[in-house]
Amino acid sequence: MISNNSIDIPTELQQVITSEQAWHYQIIPKKSETNKLYLYISVSVMNTNVKDELEVLFGKSIELEEVEDDIILKSLGKYYRRKKDTRASATVFIPKSDDFLINLITEANEIGSSDIHIETYEERCRVRMRIDGKLVERYVLNKEDYPAIVNKIKIKANLDIAEKRLPQDGRIFFHTEDQKFDIRVSVLPTLYGEKVVLRLLSKDATNIEIESLGMTASQLNDYIEAIKKPHGIILISGPTGSGKTTTLYATLKILNKEYSNILTIEDPIEYTLEGINQVQLKETIGLTFASALRTFLRQDPDVIMLGEIRDGETAKMAVRAALTGHLVLSTVHTNSAWGTISRLTDMGVPPFLVANTLNLSVAQRLVRLLCPVCKEKHDFDPKLFPRNYKAPKEVKEHYIAKGCNECFYTGYKGRKAVYEIIPITHELADGIKAQSIDENKISKVATFKTLSDSAFELFQNGQTSMDEIYSILMQS
Repeated sequence: MISNNSIDIPTELQQVITSEQAWHYQIIPKKSETNKLYLYISVSVMNTNVKDELEVLFGKSIELEEVEDDIILKSLGKYYRRKKDTRASATVFIPKSDDFLINLITEANEIGSSDIHIETYEERCRVRMRIDGKLVERYVLNKEDYPAIVNKIKIKANLDIAEKRLPQDGRIFFHTEDQKFDIRVSVLPTLYGEKVVLRLLSKDATNIEIESLGMTASQLNDYIEAIKKPHGIILISGPTGSGKTTTLYATLKILNKEYSNILTIEDPIEYTLEGINQVQLKETIGLTFASALRTFLRQDPDVIMLGEIRDGETAKMAVRAALTGHLVLSTVHTNSAWGTISRLTDMGVPPFLVANTLNLSVAQRLVRLLCPVCKEKHDFDPKLFPRNYKAPKEVKEHYIAKGCNECFYTGYKGRKAVYEIIPITHELADGIKAQSIDENKISKVATFKTLSDSAFELFQNGQTSMDEIYSILMQS
């Protein structure tokens, strides 16, 4: 169905043709029958030979309907995302062999997807990919083929294919002529079968630069100053998927010198960096954050990176490592940079030890950036702000997401981190020891840019939309 200068295509119909076929012939599927295929085709490429060519290609009778070029191009950009290179695309027919899985992973990596969700429901099965933080439905699978795909994934991840009642976690080392990376596999039993999530750990940390992550000049200065200290703790907080690990590895890249011994314990190892000794967490055999950290202290380290401080034992070990002359980097799940202080004390770390060891507390979130090609300027109504939010500056105009071929009609292209960075000064340390500073009083004692300030600045500069930062402003 054609609406709003675009063609609406259900996922099942998208799979009738490949991305390469769609772009090469400028075609969009309209309806598919056993022996006949109905296609929309761009007016500019319609000729007498193309129908014969398509009938040979698909082995069916072809019925073509001419559509304006701009409608076809918009639909192609929306539903048939082009890869970053010209390698073969994923097989789009219902999978019958390992080729589907290999091509699915290859496609996900090429279009910048971080996760693949393979899930089953009562009537249908589907594959979704997370792109720029949002899930997009890519394929619909036959119900009867679904168990075979799950088993293939389990075999590759060395999991028990007979166990269908309990969750399982594994790892696949994906290696082709062009690509080599790890995939974390999680299998979860659900009402209608097993749901599988593949996390692509394909990022090489050598390309990460701390300057490009999103810190302001003053925040970057505070951050660099803190990591130059020979000992102490640097904590980064934020929800899952907020870019904490990326910030940590950008930091490790700076600290990675020939004369430094850097050890990490992670779950999973998301980045690889030459010169750093990385350890994969394995709780099933007793290799926990706390036990690894205990061993690290006997490995003569200069810098220790903990994937996450999850419990009191790990928190106390991290503090002990910092007290004995090591620089410790880690993450913690809190809503703000100052919230990490109360989280550590809640875990049983005495306030005077927190004050003596914490160098810097950081909070961060990821914000999608508006596509620079198609974003639209509009007059701004202050009522669009959250009810209790007080904007630091007046905003008269703002940009909203529209969608174009460049951004696959999402309106957004890429993401940027926004930060809240609090250096622990002598005055703040004294307040932590005396437990005289809480989240409401912190702004009176220290001057820093909050998460909402950083998000508002991106919005004011026209780089993102109110929809993207609304939840951050709500927490201010």
